[in-house]
Amino acid sequence: MIAILGPGGVGAFLGAALARAGDEVVLIARPQTAAAIEREGLTVDSARLGAFTAHPSTTTTLDRPADALVVATKAKDLDAALERVHAEPALVVPLLNGLDHLETLRERFGPRAVAGSIRIEAYRTDTTQIQQPSLFLRVDMATENARMRDAVEALAATLNAAGVPARVMASEAQAMWGKLVRLNALALMTSAYDQPLGPIRSTPELRDELRACVDEAAAVANADGATVRPATVMAELTDAHDTLRSSMQRDIAAGVEPELDAIAGSVLRAAARHGLSCPTIERLAERVAKRAGAPVPAAAPR
Repeated sequence: MIAILGPGGVGAFLGAALARAGDEVVLIARPQTAAAIEREGLTVDSARLGAFTAHPSTTTTLDRPADALVVATKAKDLDAALERVHAEPALVVPLLNGLDHLETLRERFGPRAVAGSIRIEAYRTDTTQIQQPSLFLRVDMATENARMRDAVEALAATLNAAGVPARVMASEAQAMWGKLVRLNALALMTSAYDQPLGPIRSTPELRDELRACVDEAAAVANADGATVRPATVMAELTDAHDTLRSSMQRDIAAGVEPELDAIAGSVLRAAARHGLSCPTIERLAERVAKRAGAPVPAAAPR
């Protein structure tokens, strides 16, 4: 059984995809959300999987062992969400944005918590309505603990069979930084200027700023044990559709606290650990914080 903690856009999409494939999956949610999903199911409009409705099980607390617990909350909600997990899963895969959550999960679950990330554009338009408008979709997982490898491989196989591309990598740093460098640039630029990706790419000074953001984060990633080439990240951003916006941008528009500290803060804290400077990222983070009325990310290592 696969349990998913946090049925937002990402968690609900994965739960629906797995349920559609016939896998045993349960979504751990607040009572009102759990009741709505039980009553209506989840309706997904996906560029990759098409339009469908699925009916995953729901619960308000995880009270029985799971083969895998996929954690898909926002970073700021993680501690409260973990109070809903009463059983001990065999494997814990976080798909949160940023880096710092892995330490929190390992304090609770030990080596059963592995590194993970997901590349997806998915969001809820209502409690039971999910949009996934972009073709890009991939789950990356990694563990440097040989005893966990079989469990990670098994989850990857289940996801692939459900139409969700997944791969198992050797490097935990690569699994997390491979997404974060791209996400950090996209989130900061779209949120700082309140524009979709298209106008950012087509405006020379904004494209230069986007590239500088990628360059700075890639330097931090490489110092932290990953191998991230700025040209590869820029090519991915060039291939994305013009109307692409970030979840951080959508959160600001909705008056919701953005994940500025989880995303940009993670990069800046890693930069501080390695003695690196990220002036573009710092400037953009300050601009986003001002727009959102949110704290500027803490750059000092925690």
